[in-house]
Amino acid sequence: MTDLKRLFTEHPASVGESYGEHMGQALSFAGGCFLAGLACLIHALLPFACVKTGSRRIAALYERMVTNRVRAERRSVAAPAE
Repeated sequence: MTDLKRLFTEHPASVGESYGEHMGQALSFAGGCFLAGLACLIHALLPFACVKTGSRRIAALYERMVTNRVRAERRSVAAPAE
């Protein structure tokens, strides 16, 4: 495998995803983080608004990440050794 290809595939493969799948997941998390940050910004300016929105969104993202990590670990354990 070329070094350039390895740069793009090694980490996604380590979590049981293709490059495209990993990009989709990362973009999904980026969008969620952006929305959480926007909620926090609104809350900073208007303390009565979005009181729990940012923290709820971050907690949901964390839960999704941990769930996906556990799923990837189970797949790697179940995969036959090369």
